[in-house]
Amino acid sequence: MALVTFTNPDYRDKTVYAVAGSHTQTVLKLALENKIPINFECENGECGTCVVKVSSIDKKHQRMGGPLTEKEKTVLREIGKVSAEEMEKMIVDDLPSEWRLACQMIVRDEDIRVEY
Repeated sequence: MALVTFTNPDYRDKTVYAVAGSHTQTVLKLALENKIPINFECENGECGTCVVKVSSIDKKHQRMGGPLTEKEKTVLREIGKVSAEEMEKMIVDDLPSEWRLACQMIVRDEDIRVEY
């Protein structure tokens, strides 16, 4: 089980359990199940409205979810959250991005903080 803490300056922080490695439980799905008001429109990784900032709470495992999907890479570049150079560095160095699309990010076995 992973702990996901949702944080927003307008709301009280909320920590919920996530089933790690389910391959279907996205951050957005987890938020909706727990009545956490993350903005979203398409739920398909094409609009970018569900962009969140993710950080690892567990300093030993800093993967911050599964790898970026191709849709995420495209949308994050389009909305200006990640430059082409930053994207290339993440790919080469196998580093996670702190910016993710909540509808695309699959929760892994790690404790994370999601700022929305």
